[in-house]
Amino acid sequence: MARKVEVIPYSKKWPQLFEKEAGKLRALFGKEIVTIHHIGSTSVPGLKAKPVIDMMPIVQDISMVDSFNDEMQQMGYESKGENGIKGRRYFQKGGDQRSHHVHFYQVGSPEIDRHLAFRDYLRAHPEPKQRYGDLKEELAMRFPDDIESYISGKESYAKEIEKRALDWIGD
Repeated sequence: MARKVEVIPYSKKWPQLFEKEAGKLRALFGKEIVTIHHIGSTSVPGLKAKPVIDMMPIVQDISMVDSFNDEMQQMGYESKGENGIKGRRYFQKGGDQRSHHVHFYQVGSPEIDRHLAFRDYLRAHPEPKQRYGDLKEELAMRFPDDIESYISGKESYAKEIEKRALDWIGD
């Protein structure tokens, strides 16, 4: 079964799903985790999104995450290593029925600010949030069975939001 592209209206359950899974990660990693942020579209109230919870645990030492791969697998996660971003450890849960993405970063990684700026900018700016949600919904309808085309179709606007967001937090 191919991975289906589905964008749905914001759900008030998403923060609860984040907290539940964050609790499991805290229990597993203990003091290794400094904090865990809810990121991605499900972290922005009112934003249409794929119903996948993106989580960003921050750790003191990124290399120690690898020693938890077996335990993460027992929790249903697939380890993807850096998955294209140096210094990240990425896990996904749910296979083609994806439910969670976990992006581990080490304290001080510039990726942390990038993710948080994007989230916080959309939380604070209704017009780009609406436009981004509408774009994702349109792309999901056009490409229900083609995740690559969906991602490619939103990339340009997402980069524009990211640039605005980084400028915004720099002010």
